[in-house]
Amino acid sequence: MTRPTVLLSVAIASLLTIRSANAQTGATPARITPEQIDAHLRFLSSDLLEGRAPATRGGRIAEEYIAAQLKAFGLRPGVGDTSYFQRVPIDVVKADPKTIKVTASGKANASLRFTEDVVVWPGSATAASNARGELVFVGYGAAAPEYKWDDFKGTDVRGKILLVLVNDPPAPPSEPNLFGGKAMTYYGRWTYKYEEAERRGAAGVLIVHTTGPAGYPWHVVVNSNSTEHRLLPRDPSLPAPIAVRGWITDSAATALLAQAGLDMATLRKQAESRDFRPVPTGIIIDASMQNSVQHMAANNVIGVVRGVDPKVRDEYVAYSAHWDHFGIGPVVNGDSIYNGAVDNASGVASILTIAHAAAEGVKPRRSQLFIFVTAEESGLLGSEYFSEHPTVPASKIIAALNMDIVPVNGRVRDLNVLGDNKSSIGPTLARLVKSEGIRLSPDAHPEAGHFYRSDHFSFHPTHIRRQDTSTDLTTSPS
Repeated sequence: MTRPTVLLSVAIASLLTIRSANAQTGATPARITPEQIDAHLRFLSSDLLEGRAPATRGGRIAEEYIAAQLKAFGLRPGVGDTSYFQRVPIDVVKADPKTIKVTASGKANASLRFTEDVVVWPGSATAASNARGELVFVGYGAAAPEYKWDDFKGTDVRGKILLVLVNDPPAPPSEPNLFGGKAMTYYGRWTYKYEEAERRGAAGVLIVHTTGPAGYPWHVVVNSNSTEHRLLPRDPSLPAPIAVRGWITDSAATALLAQAGLDMATLRKQAESRDFRPVPTGIIIDASMQNSVQHMAANNVIGVVRGVDPKVRDEYVAYSAHWDHFGIGPVVNGDSIYNGAVDNASGVASILTIAHAAAEGVKPRRSQLFIFVTAEESGLLGSEYFSEHPTVPASKIIAALNMDIVPVNGRVRDLNVLGDNKSSIGPTLARLVKSEGIRLSPDAHPEAGHFYRSDHFSFHPTHIRRQDTSTDLTTSPS
């Protein structure tokens, strides 16, 4: 196992306590110490918890520990006033690599090699996945009315296999802020590409991989998507799921299109215009695989500190951190336990300490909701489940702050924040950190789309003001 050898900086946790904006005036706030945070961190990252994978012995110990701490602090149960646990059902689906076949016919003939040319996986938890349809190039696959952009132009893509470019359409000099300019918008995320295709009834999607726009090389795509996938159970009221999701290398896509008399470079250039229209290729893609499916469950752990101001106590400020990590895996340097001290025992320890201060110190005006979510490493599943099944009225959650990967190398000097320009909390946070001698910096790599990769983003569908102090925290030892 590995563990930090220095105490966690308490600057972030301190500035987020109730003493900031929600506390009654004239009272002394509860004190947060490094020792409090360090104690939680060391237990949660110990070998006893075996890496805290969801639905494992170690994961259950983590859930019980967090709930016990909340009860000891005096927080009320956050699930129906009777329980700290919100059960999160999870489907686990894995394609048998030996059964994966992706072929092209019609105007192109090819057998695409799994992991070398394409990576594909099931779009839902079914025993078999099959998608057959014409390959249609849909540019960036974006329907963004706020930018007056529609790559579909009313084209019926039901039953088709969509070929999509990764990231946002580039901003031209005449419109430097188109699709956020340098910063990635959600339209550029691969998750959006699949969601939009699903809404339109497509049978499958292949995203064209290029390292620059994707932000990572092909081997990352392979390693991330060639094993099992974890999903929330399908809501039957939603559109039918895409049968097959996947990525295709730029070279493989270029070769296929060339057989059909189409040039990838030309199509990519056309896709940069609002005038772009989908291009049927005449290529028939047939993708199939056999899958194993398992069903499991883990828990979000939720506690509440009730506010004292009758005017606003039915409003909530939510604090969140994911408790899960990767469990036990391949041996690295003689150790098979992936302890997850920084990711994210550090965040859980910090939020637990804030919860303790909220319960024992100055009573807040607004109620405080503490949410320790599961299955973040599986695709933000725990926070997504909470956003779909909130334990308090979603409209009453006026702010949400997520802590993911808290610095452990000494006192924080620079705080790199995700979402400060997407939330009204930003100016308040700037004032607070200034009082602590901390410099607030914007997202250093907005083009990478880090804002969409942690649990705070799951609050987006409910239009909650949100803030994340997670990835890309920059610290300097004191």
